[in-house]
Amino acid sequence: MTEPRQTLTATVPDSAAGRRFDAVLAELFPDYSRSRLATWIKSGDARLNGREVRPRDPVQGGESVELTVVLDIQTRAEAEDIALDVLYEDADVIVLDKPAGLVVHPGAGNHAGTLVNALLHRDPGLATLPRAGIVHRLDKDTSGVMVVARTLPAHTSLVEQLSAREVHRQYLAVVVGALVSGGTANAPIDRHPRDRLRMAVREDGRDAVTHYRLRERFRAHTLLECRLETGRTHQIRVHMAHLKHPIVGDPLYGGPLKLPKGATDGLVEALRGFKRQALHAETLEFVHPVSGEPIRCTAPVPADLRHLVAELGADTRAAAEAGR
Repeated sequence: MTEPRQTLTATVPDSAAGRRFDAVLAELFPDYSRSRLATWIKSGDARLNGREVRPRDPVQGGESVELTVVLDIQTRAEAEDIALDVLYEDADVIVLDKPAGLVVHPGAGNHAGTLVNALLHRDPGLATLPRAGIVHRLDKDTSGVMVVARTLPAHTSLVEQLSAREVHRQYLAVVVGALVSGGTANAPIDRHPRDRLRMAVREDGRDAVTHYRLRERFRAHTLLECRLETGRTHQIRVHMAHLKHPIVGDPLYGGPLKLPKGATDGLVEALRGFKRQALHAETLEFVHPVSGEPIRCTAPVPADLRHLVAELGADTRAAAEAGR
């Protein structure tokens, strides 16, 4: 694939006199991140009055700025014809419903068959974007809604919205224990000190906040609605385990299987057969990076999670009948 190039021009306003070139450039071309603009200054693709300058060089006002946008290849994974369930799509973004079991990024042991491979088949131009346009990820066995940028300006906008905590991300989770109320988990998260595959609540970790409320309460489990304020790796899984209400089926944080006393055969089978964390990214809301309009997409609850919730409900009703 050839590397796309586009030349943009602008004029430095007189009010910017004396300011650094890199700061003025960021204001003239806000669709691109400061780090990307800095790269273009250093490579000579951002020029002031036709000449190369340093990032710290001052402007005088009135100069012409010429920016050659060079979209070099960022992702070299192979494109693969893998079906995607697209919830919304236009020239700037793709919103999709990721199934459980699909790895997002290629990596050790997963060079093919990932979401990135599928996206590159759908839109080869995504190869010029960081991480093929993916701005947030879901764990392999978490299902649900994700947004992917299709242009560099859209990518910059979505990353900024996530950083500013302006993207609404709502999940469904089935957890162990019958909670009586919702709440907020405000506990910093970082890599586990001994197990590099796990994350953990740590005093020296990064800020992490999860809000949760009851959607449905069962005898010994609860269906929660969780809203992310931050987006740390495994955040909901770590926070719920920290609160002693781990997510059903979670292989890293869930602990041994717990069956309610006198559980129905249907629930026993459903709990034993649920081999992933019972976590689903249900709703995603963000501001469209070009139109400014609010976008809200909801991914339907997958069949395995619907079945688990139905059996939990049936067990709770059966226990209530038996107690009468």
